[in-house]
Amino acid sequence: MTSVVSGESIVPADDFQLPETISRDYLLHHRVCPINTANGYVQLLAAPDAYLEAADELAELFELPVQVETVSLDTVHRAIERLTSQRQHAASDARWDADDDFATDVRDLANQPPVIRYVNLLFRDAHDASASDIHLEATRDGLIVRFRLDGVLVPAAAPPPELQHAVVSRVKLLADLDIAERRRPQDGRIRIRLDARELDLRVSTAPTIFGESVVLRLLDRGGRPVRLVDLGMPDELLCGVIDLATRAHGMMLVTGPTGSGKTTTLYAALQQRKTGDEKIITVEDPVEYHLPGVTQVPVHRQAGVTFASALRSILRQDPDVVMIGEMRDPETSEIAIQAAMTGHLVFSTLHTNDAIGALPRLLDLGIPDYLISATLDGVLAQRLVRTVCEDCREPYVPDAAQVALLADGDSSTMPSEFTHGRGCSACRGTGYRGRVGIFELLCLDDALRDAINRRASRAEFRVLAEQAGMRGLRHDGWAKVRAGVTTVDEVLRVTER
Repeated sequence: MTSVVSGESIVPADDFQLPETISRDYLLHHRVCPINTANGYVQLLAAPDAYLEAADELAELFELPVQVETVSLDTVHRAIERLTSQRQHAASDARWDADDDFATDVRDLANQPPVIRYVNLLFRDAHDASASDIHLEATRDGLIVRFRLDGVLVPAAAPPPELQHAVVSRVKLLADLDIAERRRPQDGRIRIRLDARELDLRVSTAPTIFGESVVLRLLDRGGRPVRLVDLGMPDELLCGVIDLATRAHGMMLVTGPTGSGKTTTLYAALQQRKTGDEKIITVEDPVEYHLPGVTQVPVHRQAGVTFASALRSILRQDPDVVMIGEMRDPETSEIAIQAAMTGHLVFSTLHTNDAIGALPRLLDLGIPDYLISATLDGVLAQRLVRTVCEDCREPYVPDAAQVALLADGDSSTMPSEFTHGRGCSACRGTGYRGRVGIFELLCLDDALRDAINRRASRAEFRVLAEQAGMRGLRHDGWAKVRAGVTTVDEVLRVTER
């Protein structure tokens, strides 16, 4: 039954709550708002042009007769906002209560022996497999676990379905993260000891539509930096890098995508210096290995320690050699260039696809061309290719078109046979075990410096670089294929153009 009344209260009753089945959009569309169910009927505010068929629908929903009071549209809107905001606050309070209960429950679950045992085994298995990362990915079907081995993701043992949420919570607890917070990304760190090795695990969480995704980066604190001679560089290129690394001043850059081993190469280059005779300072994010005789400064953005701010400070520390983890912004790049200009030797990295790409990239960062040509001595570009597993190595016939593409018409260097890995337990069925670098080295000569000052095109830079003796990444990759170190498709995978 519907009737029209006047003189009633137009403020929602304190104890009246809008049912979940009535949406804010529904009320705004019909220009009505129920505000009370006392006295055996529903009091309904309605604008003069309201759709009063809503009154019948609300009477059926509340199972009470409806009495309509005609008010201004503005009054209806205020009542709707008040009711829906009350519902949002009530829902928010309920969520906080639920979060507190959730936090207590998952903390208890995360400390149960089966969960602790699984997480400990996960860390050990990842370390034993020489994984660089552990990925815990929430999907519609549950938690998927994968290791990044030699730069490629491979499946790992997932926890039982009933432990999946607890496993993620266990990782967050170890990283000192808020386990009740599931709606925003978090970052933390776990330090563990496996046998005699100390591991740092950098933890990153991100919310997804099916739950939280967690990635752990493994850093072996007990590891030792490799030497330049162990990186797999061709002899002529190795001599060029050693020459750049032992100069009195200037700048050497290492380029490549994330995960291509740039920092490892810079560490190896620093070992060419006489640490007892020189002051060597690094700025890193994070510090991956401890280098004897080297002062290492970690970036800490929350504390205001960025690459640029740290670099300004360490230049007042009277360094001879400076290593900057990455030149990612104009300010850092300008300070680094000025350091090289004032008698320091500077090592750093850039994210470019090849050595030639470093030249236009520096120009894009706003560095004057004359400063680049005056300070930059060389650019080393690199990739990491997986090496054939020695336990399952066997001959195979690669795709002829791929061979022709990689050999670039050089049929005189065709090997008598090609080898690849069949896949075995030692390599987890991948056919590869371990990685080695492939490299190209650009050493600047007078012609290239003049081209920088003229802001030449990338095509002209490449022609001049090849005339100066630079050989591309695929040239080194092809040499490693011929030597049986890696495969044709692996080199093409990491050097796609």
